[in-house]
Amino acid sequence: MSPHRVPLIDVALPPGGDVDQREAARAAEQSGYDGLWAGEITHDPFLMLCLAATATERIGLGTSVALALARSPMTLAVTANDLQALSRGRLRLGLGSQVKAHITRRFAMPWSHPAAQLREFVLALRAIWDCWAGEAGELDFRGEFYRLSLMPPQFVPRRHPFGAPPVLLAAVGPAMTRVAAEVADGLLCHGFTTARYLEEVTVPALRQGRGGSLDGFDVVGHPMLVTGRTERELDAAAAEVRTQIAFYASTPAYRPVLAVHGWEDLGEELHRLSRAGRWAEMPGLVDDGVLDAFAVRGEPAAAAAELRRRYGTQFTRCVLHAAYDPGPGVLDEIAERVRSDSDSQRHSPAKAGR
Repeated sequence: MSPHRVPLIDVALPPGGDVDQREAARAAEQSGYDGLWAGEITHDPFLMLCLAATATERIGLGTSVALALARSPMTLAVTANDLQALSRGRLRLGLGSQVKAHITRRFAMPWSHPAAQLREFVLALRAIWDCWAGEAGELDFRGEFYRLSLMPPQFVPRRHPFGAPPVLLAAVGPAMTRVAAEVADGLLCHGFTTARYLEEVTVPALRQGRGGSLDGFDVVGHPMLVTGRTERELDAAAAEVRTQIAFYASTPAYRPVLAVHGWEDLGEELHRLSRAGRWAEMPGLVDDGVLDAFAVRGEPAAAAAELRRRYGTQFTRCVLHAAYDPGPGVLDEIAERVRSDSDSQRHSPAKAGR
């Protein structure tokens, strides 16, 4: 991937139901973040972003992720189009497949070949949007998983001037990564990844899917952070992130990331413990080497420097988030240091003389 100045710095919208999403969005915009992302965990990300859209004017809005295979292309096309209009063109539609157990047992939806199905889902979305824009005549999409052939004029949304939102796909394995490169406008990297995995697996798969060049293609990272202002805060953060890593590493779908590092045995043991319900034992198997491969660790200044060093040429956007409370202003300080350090480098005599 060609070097660029620094990733745009985004932040995750707090998912808790007791959080004022409008106020959180306003605060993120006032703090200078470039984008705001909402995940689909305990709340609907589109409702969260609707609130954010009405409270802000500039900041980008994205789903990271909305679960495509738990929806139909038509319902998602309508929702995304509405939010694109409401936000005046600020939406990035981030989609993911989820894993089989959730799609079949939590959402009661069918599951077969997720990479092929998600590829077709994106093509179906584009066919719907093209139909509404008058670029494709009547709706007539016929695929293996989706068939869409009815769109009476009464159900065509009124056009707005902002166009269809860019579509990004979440991927871990090379097959889904190639799908993202082929049919999407960007990739959402899972937090359970490493710089080595990006270099050896993700970027080659993207280049293969796009025929070599990644120009104009977004690569959005969600790196895990272990940060705080005191040793006690750093230790508490590390304990939380070890739990996160252990959970993801126990999932067979994420085993390829471990394999790059030769940690397949760790994945097998964590999977065994999870099936036995021995969750409390799992974080203890995540040693410092594993922790530091997956997470950026340090107080704000050190974390900002490491984010730039590790991901400055990998990500076009970097989403700051934490599964714990890092303390007041910690993420804002990291974001500001990433931006200011980048500005200093760009305007330094050494940089200018190259």
